[in-house]
Amino acid sequence: MSENYFKKYPSKDGFYKEYGGAFIPPVLEEEMNKINDAYYAISKSHSFISELRSIRKHYQGRPTPVYYCNRLSEKYGGRIYLKREDLNHTGAHKLNHCMGEALLAKYMGKKKLIAETGAGQHGVALATAAAYFGLECEIHMGEVDIAKEHPNVVRMKILGATVVPVSHGLKTLKEAVDSAFQSYLKDPVNTIYCIGSVVGPHPFPMMVRDFQRIVGIEAREQFFEMTGELPDSVVACVGGGSNAMGIFSGFLDDEECKLYGVEPGGRSLELGDHAATMTLGKPGIIHGFKCYLLQDEKGEPSPVSSVASGLDYPGVGPEHSMLKDMDRVNYDVVSDKETIDAFFELSRLEGIIPALESAHAVAYAIKLAQKEKQSSILVNLSGRGDKDLDFVMDNYGMNY
Repeated sequence: MSENYFKKYPSKDGFYKEYGGAFIPPVLEEEMNKINDAYYAISKSHSFISELRSIRKHYQGRPTPVYYCNRLSEKYGGRIYLKREDLNHTGAHKLNHCMGEALLAKYMGKKKLIAETGAGQHGVALATAAAYFGLECEIHMGEVDIAKEHPNVVRMKILGATVVPVSHGLKTLKEAVDSAFQSYLKDPVNTIYCIGSVVGPHPFPMMVRDFQRIVGIEAREQFFEMTGELPDSVVACVGGGSNAMGIFSGFLDDEECKLYGVEPGGRSLELGDHAATMTLGKPGIIHGFKCYLLQDEKGEPSPVSSVASGLDYPGVGPEHSMLKDMDRVNYDVVSDKETIDAFFELSRLEGIIPALESAHAVAYAIKLAQKEKQSSILVNLSGRGDKDLDFVMDNYGMNY
């Protein structure tokens, strides 16, 4: 890694080496170019940066703390720390880029925000941003996830968003993205599609990463202040990969820090039972960009499954795909069962109920701690588990 990493990647046309780009219709390409030009013009301006910093401090409650898990570490070994993005307003890291995207929309004169959501955290965050800036908001969500993440659906509606149920295909995150794109194409002049992760056509993987870099900047400084050194390992869950790119960005130049991206191993590693894109996928194109992609025998995006709705996506961010090929980030899996175990362990040992997405990273940190008893492990606790309580109780219960 070089000091100019963030200037080098992506390239001007949105590529992270062979991944990324914008494979989209001409009408959408024109709008993406406008968004790209506006982002470059506005994001470097004093007024934009000043307003975003004020929002982060006085509205979001940043910086979020780094916390040492004393009892979890005592039980499993190692020294496990959490970057508490669950304490960010709305309960997850998603608001970091949603406020940035909505602020950009305001500067561009857009009237409406459109997005997809899986676990609902991106939908809640975008609905919150829309309410803050006085914009309309439309959230597309698969019917399976609507049933699974009911508390977040209620929150979105209370915040004033229109929730559009998606009933085709597997009725989960991929189909929600398809539906949101179709809605956006109807009026790209007055609306902006606020993608919920470091995925999609350029410039969204870059924009979302840049807005999420605050997590890594804070975490690096906080951890060093607490311990006098950098962590041996940094761990984050990966679906699309926004929370992971956020925290990894603070440590990319620190070769002594091992970076781990944790994917959902689901029920098994049979096709359709997991969403282990980096582990079992191969390069392909989905939703207007090139990345590692889980594919069926016809080369189409394959069905996926995860106990965590926010991770059941067959693709992944193009920057993650590049970092895998560069061997800078290690990508591995944990199963649904290991995730649920970690969900209850963190809840009962530390009094912190994690989102099921984040519980994947906690599960992997526990495994690392058992293997590397003297190591320090920083986990990005990307969200809180309020949204998952009904699902966990209905499927696993208190006797788990």
